[in-house]
Amino acid sequence: MDVRGAVVDLDGTVYRGDSLVDGAREGVAALRDHGVDPLFVTNNPTRSPAEYARRLGEFGLDVTADRVLSAGSVTARYLAANHDGEATFVVGSDGLREQLRAVGVALTDDPGAAEVVVTSHTYGFDYEALTEGLWALRSTETFVGTDPDLTYPSADGRDRPGSGAITRAVGGVAARDPDHEFGKPSPETLAAIRERLDCAPEHCLVVGDRLDTDVALGVRGGMLTALVLSGSTSRAQYDARDADAHPTPDHVFEHLGSLGTVL
Repeated sequence: MDVRGAVVDLDGTVYRGDSLVDGAREGVAALRDHGVDPLFVTNNPTRSPAEYARRLGEFGLDVTADRVLSAGSVTARYLAANHDGEATFVVGSDGLREQLRAVGVALTDDPGAAEVVVTSHTYGFDYEALTEGLWALRSTETFVGTDPDLTYPSADGRDRPGSGAITRAVGGVAARDPDHEFGKPSPETLAAIRERLDCAPEHCLVVGDRLDTDVALGVRGGMLTALVLSGSTSRAQYDARDADAHPTPDHVFEHLGSLGTVL
């Protein structure tokens, strides 16, 4: 492959929980030895790019904040550009709120005052949060989700509910679909990636553990794609996939460390 740029997922690709995935360090090193400085793109909206860079540093990977793109940062950018000054009610984490606040998004804790509703991953999601989300959607025209991930891989090998599950719960009780869902494979995230990578799509490789987000993003952008089986997708799940419903990756690897075999 003539790879000159790379998009690398985080959860399930580089790490799971507090553990580095086998082969992750070697895979990143292989890209850099090939002259490629990877852009790390995650659908986890709970931390800022700077926080992810610090987290990667704790794993021994030297990454700067400008080489990280998150669903939270893409959402914040969109809201700042398109809903400046509008009262925004968040069903999500404090980390997401901090990212929105940092770019000047006007936050409100009053669901009845909401002009924009944002739904996202939070460990604090409960009946009260669902009720407030319902009330907020009754009073607003704009409903966005940070990302479509229904689940994400955890350190114990089991999936846990993600932002997409919370968006569907809140949207379901209000009988509404989100107007936008950011993160991969959204057009907004693809546009942000193109701004960061100085290479033609056919020379850019997208690597991740999900067909519906990582591989779908690459296919949408006309990029090369590689699925790793270290996270949300197992070999059995991949073999049993509905080929008509999910895009087929150009490569399938056990983990990121296998990248060196094709570069």
